[in-house]
Amino acid sequence: MKRELYTAEIIEKLALEDGQTILALGKGDIVTPLAQDRARELGLTLIWPEQDQRDLPAWSGAAQARVRQPQPRALAPSPATDDLENKVRRAVANALGEAISSSMENDARSHRVLHVDGRGVRMQPFPFNIRRPEMDVRLADVITSQDGAPMAAGFMTLHKGQFSWTLNYDELEYVIAGELHIITAEETIVGLPGDVIFIPKGSKIQFATPDWAKFLYVTYPADWAE
Repeated sequence: MKRELYTAEIIEKLALEDGQTILALGKGDIVTPLAQDRARELGLTLIWPEQDQRDLPAWSGAAQARVRQPQPRALAPSPATDDLENKVRRAVANALGEAISSSMENDARSHRVLHVDGRGVRMQPFPFNIRRPEMDVRLADVITSQDGAPMAAGFMTLHKGQFSWTLNYDELEYVIAGELHIITAEETIVGLPGDVIFIPKGSKIQFATPDWAKFLYVTYPADWAE
């Protein structure tokens, strides 16, 4: 049987031109490391011939434990939990309220629906110096204030490691692939594909991953860096 060699260029063609989302590899096929990274960025899932579908993905011990842990029964929230939930609700309500108010006050803003083809987005190096070059942090803003939006959105990827960050804005993370850790002074939140994480304004955290992660971020306000 002929062995195939998959380079980054071939992966881009399969994902961007052919629209593939899953690539089943044959025994002995070779995928270069750069091609594997590009597949992750473009959302192209590689299925290896020896992969046991019954096994969990190569997540960290913390994530494995979270997945295998049985779901607890619903209990009455403790005062501390209830207080935290109320704070999160108020923060989200305030952000949405301000966004709606800002939108209503600005009559000149264009009311149009925007569509971004995420498969064609090119990731750029993270523009801030986090002193972690080995993590190869990359991002791509896809919605900004220039689009007339009160909030911004984009994609971000990072490799194994962690870096500190202080948010002077509210942010939502939607984990697309890999495993994203949000580390605070109190706990570590483990985000797996499909998870949504809310980080309130003023939080001091660390973005981290045991291997690789890609996620969609939504920030409010859009011009937080100005």
